[in-house]
Amino acid sequence: MNDITSFKETLKLSSPPSNFNLILKSLWYDAKGDWDSAHAQVDQLNDRDSAWVHAYLHRKEGDIWNADYWYGRAKKNRPNGTLEEEWKKLLEHFLTI
Repeated sequence: MNDITSFKETLKLSSPPSNFNLILKSLWYDAKGDWDSAHAQVDQLNDRDSAWVHAYLHRKEGDIWNADYWYGRAKKNRPNGTLEEEWKKLLEHFLTI
C-alpha cells in the first residue's frame, strides 16, 4: 500500500491490517478517533520517525509543551498548519518508506 486512498479504505475494518508497522497503526487508530490506541503504538518506540508521530498526537491532544519535546526528538519544527494537514503529511511520508 502506498497511497492515502488505499489507506483510508482500511478504515472500514475493525482493526488495522496486520502488515501495518506500528507507525501506520498509530495513524490508523488516530484516523478512527482512538487517541489512546494511537499513542500506545508509538509510546514504546524511541526513533525519530515515531517521535514525529508522537509529537503530532500530543499536539492534537492540546499538550503543546509535550508536543514540542517530541518535535525536538524528531528534529522537526511544530507545523503552523492544521492537524489534518499534518496527518496527511505524516501518512504520505510513512506510506513511502
